[in-house]
Amino acid sequence: MASKIIVSYDGTANEDDAVALGALFAGAGAKVALAYVRHTPDADDARETLARGAELLGNPAAETFVVTDRSTPDGLAALARDQGAEMIVFCSDSHTAKGHVAIGNSAQRLIEGGSTAVAIAPVDFAERASNAGIGTIVAVSDGDGGARETAGSLAGSLGATVAPVVNDDAGLIVLDSRAGTEPGRVSISSSAGYLVDVARCPVLVLPRGGAIAFGSSPAAAHAA
Repeated sequence: MASKIIVSYDGTANEDDAVALGALFAGAGAKVALAYVRHTPDADDARETLARGAELLGNPAAETFVVTDRSTPDGLAALARDQGAEMIVFCSDSHTAKGHVAIGNSAQRLIEGGSTAVAIAPVDFAERASNAGIGTIVAVSDGDGGARETAGSLAGSLGATVAPVVNDDAGLIVLDSRAGTEPGRVSISSSAGYLVDVARCPVLVLPRGGAIAFGSSPAAAHAA
């Protein structure tokens, strides 16, 4: 069964980067949906925004969800549980410099004790993704997490390679939650937080002990 991923999308600054990262995961065989968390019940404009996001995703028929919740991270977490989603994708904070990654408030809440993997796209990823794919995926593991397994599965689906060390060629970084975190929960160490701060590529943080399996991309299946 394909992994299910939810992209947080409300059409504001940098949100196209999150959609581009969602499209990357879709290309690796994941089922990707878009979600707009509203703080009031009026949903008409949210549906229009999500329709535009689905077009950007390259799948106008993609599932979309309008969630009403006073808290964006709580609304997304509840939706992920209801839908059995394994990952929530965010853009970087709106004040982030081009080419950099920064954890926004909603993503930060879910990285501090959430139960769903969190991925964050760097600013301008939408521009970059249209020009080149991911060549190298780096797994940052403490030995008994799922980073290596996830990176290997994703690399196999995208035709990428897995590297042991973060460098300028890294196309995506997969991080395990820190040792001592409750199994199934997300929490990163200070060293992992530093890697996020200096990253120039998407970052995926996994719950403790968790791994995400990706299927073959359509291109890979056709080539076979």
